[in-house]
Amino acid sequence: MRRPGVAHATPCRSVIRALLQVLCSSVHHSGVHVPDGFINAPVSAAAGLVAAGAVAVSLRGARRELDQRTAPLAGLVAAFVFAVQMLNFPVAAGTSGHLLGGALAAILVGPWTGVCCIAVVLLMQGLLFADGGLTALGVNITVMGVVTVAVAYALFRGLVLVLPRARRSVTAAAFVAALVSVPASAAAFTLLYAVGGTTDVPIGTVLTAMLGVHVLIGVGEAAITMLTVGAVLAVRPDLVYGARGLTAPLKLRVGGELVDARPAAGTAATAPASSGSPKKLWIGGVVTALVLAGVVSFYASASPDGLEKVAADQGIDAKAEEHAAAGSPLADYGVEGVETERLSGGLAGVIGVGVTLAAGTGVFWAARRRKTPADA
Repeated sequence: MRRPGVAHATPCRSVIRALLQVLCSSVHHSGVHVPDGFINAPVSAAAGLVAAGAVAVSLRGARRELDQRTAPLAGLVAAFVFAVQMLNFPVAAGTSGHLLGGALAAILVGPWTGVCCIAVVLLMQGLLFADGGLTALGVNITVMGVVTVAVAYALFRGLVLVLPRARRSVTAAAFVAALVSVPASAAAFTLLYAVGGTTDVPIGTVLTAMLGVHVLIGVGEAAITMLTVGAVLAVRPDLVYGARGLTAPLKLRVGGELVDARPAAGTAATAPASSGSPKKLWIGGVVTALVLAGVVSFYASASPDGLEKVAADQGIDAKAEEHAAAGSPLADYGVEGVETERLSGGLAGVIGVGVTLAAGTGVFWAARRRKTPADA
């Protein structure tokens, strides 16, 4: 018999070990989202309206996805995505990538809640850490949140419907969905740049460069998504939104006929309602996020990420503007006044995880409390 707690610890250690294997030892560097100045004001404003509408609709949809057990997990997913986005991994000579997180969030807590998770992460990054422009917030939410979630979850659902009903099918579908979502996001950015780019760079050149590097980044995104979804499936399959209803009931042959077997008490695969509180998973997830952001992030790749590299090589960043929050005490993922680089980055990461966890949990609890009979 498996001892209590062992199943919870092993998947978390596996995720951390796998993440460490794809990181290189270097100076801490954080991913750069679309900054101010890449896209002109009218298109940025239009993207802002699209993002605001998508978040509003997603909040309403999240009310149907969230319950007493999953609401705190949604905040945890936002905090975990924030932490893993600090881990830039090398993908090509002089280029790195980081998790976008749309596929991961959608599969774990649902597509509507997933959009809200990524929006919370991007808002915290923009306001506190000067990562991603404030006028470009709508662009970032649309490209990194709405597009990745929509593409990934649609593909994921299609795959799990045709694949065998098994956990391996869920993780395989998660891998493919995450892989495709990253170049889809890059294509969406290119489309916005084609309409409202502030520099004169041929669209074909931008698209080729963006897709080329982001396909490679997608492989890292897919690996992280698959490992994380697999880790949660191993301990609490009932809490993985994308795996709900996929486990066929156990059958026994009695007198030549197949009959439903009586589920064992506490068996997650056949009796998810009796699996108990997700408290242990929540605590393990918070600890993992804090370790990743506070310690492992120091060893992330220092190379520019995909968008930053393409922008510099193709001249897209010629009219980039200084971030409005550049004077923030947490700008560039460091704590102002702390001279030791390792300590400064680690503290910033821990603060970011805490703030994102609090903000996300608050938003999702509020959304759940506002649930009406029509939302059920």
